[in-house]
Amino acid sequence: MQKVGEYVRFQSVIPAPLNEMAILMAGRAWNAQFEFWAHRRLGKAAGLDGAIIDAIAEGRRPATMSDDERIVYDFCTELFRDKAVSDAAFTAVRDRFGEQGVIDLIVAVGYYSTVSMILNVDRYPLPDGESPPLKPL
Repeated sequence: MQKVGEYVRFQSVIPAPLNEMAILMAGRAWNAQFEFWAHRRLGKAAGLDGAIIDAIAEGRRPATMSDDERIVYDFCTELFRDKAVSDAAFTAVRDRFGEQGVIDLIVAVGYYSTVSMILNVDRYPLPDGESPPLKPL
C-alpha cells in the first residue's frame, strides 16, 4: 500500500491541486475527519482554492471551478455516487489527462478510500485542539 500511496502523491499525471481535490472528496465520502483535516492543508499548499475545499467539506458542488476542477469533481462525484462513471465523465478525464490520468484518478480515490476506512476504524484522533472539519450531511 505504501508504494501505491507514494505513486498517488508524487508520480500521478493528475496535477497536485486536482489530486488533492480528489483525495478530499474521498475523505468526505468516508466522513474521514483526520484524512480531510490533513489534506485540507495539503490542498491549500498545492494551490486548491479554499472555497472549493469548503464546498467539498459541506457536501455541495463548488460554485466556481476551472474546467480541470470540474472534470475531476464530476468524475469523482459519479464514481462515489454511482460506483461507475458516465461515458461523458470518462471521456472528459481521458481527453484532458490521458488514459493514465483516468487510472491515476481511480487509484487516488481508491487508495484514499482505503486510508479513510483504516483511519475511521482505528478512530484515529485529530491533533489536540483541532475541531473536526466535517459536519454530518
